[in-house]
Amino acid sequence: MRYIDLRSDTVTWPTEEMRRAMYEAEVGDDVYGDDPTVNKLEELAAEMVGMEAALFVPSGTFGNQLALFTHTTRGQEVIVPADCHVLEHEVGAASVIAGVQLRPIPHKNGVMDLDSLKRTIRAEDIHYPETGLIWLENAHSFGTVVPVEHMAEVKAIAETHGLKVHLDGARIFNAATALGVDVKDITRHVDSVMFCLSKGLCAPIGSILAGDAEFIRHARKKRKLMGGGMRQAGVIAAAGIVALEKMTKRLHEDHERARRLAELLDRIPEISVMKDRLDINMVFFTFEREIDHASFVSYMYENGIRINPPESGGEYRFVTHYWIDDEAVEKTARTVKGFLECFQ
Repeated sequence: MRYIDLRSDTVTWPTEEMRRAMYEAEVGDDVYGDDPTVNKLEELAAEMVGMEAALFVPSGTFGNQLALFTHTTRGQEVIVPADCHVLEHEVGAASVIAGVQLRPIPHKNGVMDLDSLKRTIRAEDIHYPETGLIWLENAHSFGTVVPVEHMAEVKAIAETHGLKVHLDGARIFNAATALGVDVKDITRHVDSVMFCLSKGLCAPIGSILAGDAEFIRHARKKRKLMGGGMRQAGVIAAAGIVALEKMTKRLHEDHERARRLAELLDRIPEISVMKDRLDINMVFFTFEREIDHASFVSYMYENGIRINPPESGGEYRFVTHYWIDDEAVEKTARTVKGFLECFQ
């Protein structure tokens, strides 16, 4: 049985075009720099995000941690939006790998409070850690996008204090699609960016870290230190090329289906949809009456739909992607309604 899988867009599998490209990929040894398919991917990725150079890495977490490791020195502090991915979902790796501490500040759907940002940048004091980096996330994992104007303001503050800005752009092409801008309009306000080739772009593995040539030169050696030096990686890089050339152009379909799913769920009286967090391919909602969450997850699974249990506060997240079509959206809404009717 093929399930409707709404747990995340990380569950996507490669398209047939990707599978053919992987099968036919010309390969070499990437640590020696002679895998032509990896080289092509890195050149394409750098050009698309307007950076001098790019580096192929195994995952988004790897790319983010490599950025921290390359930008900072041990004992420094990195200013991040509260609830962002690097703080909440990367296993505390910043303290283990880069040896830095993350200092969260308030935000509204990924938009940091600029006064808090200014106050949080450390003054010179024997008791304080040194501020080493400012961190942004766009699209935010709350399902929202950060306006380009806000990113420009953050960059201006950073430059005033001689600081770099890194962007966790795991879903940066979703952000660009939602904002109606070229991805370069987002990345022009940061010094480095990580973005995923998997998730909504459907590649089976891999992410990109991009920045200026000197930054990537240092990151390449640190990638090796972290165990990320891959050999005949052209086999997977080939799927990444298809992801960038083809899949980035269809993300609006996932966003439209997420909005349709939100509309259908919102018609159900016992459900409250977070309508201010519908920028990309995610739908967040809660139930307005008490339910047995384990029973709900089981009921959905028994009806062919895979979902995650709720986060704190009973909040559910459904994620649309390439393998979720219109029929899947309609069935999902019917099934949620059916659960509530069965468990009055």
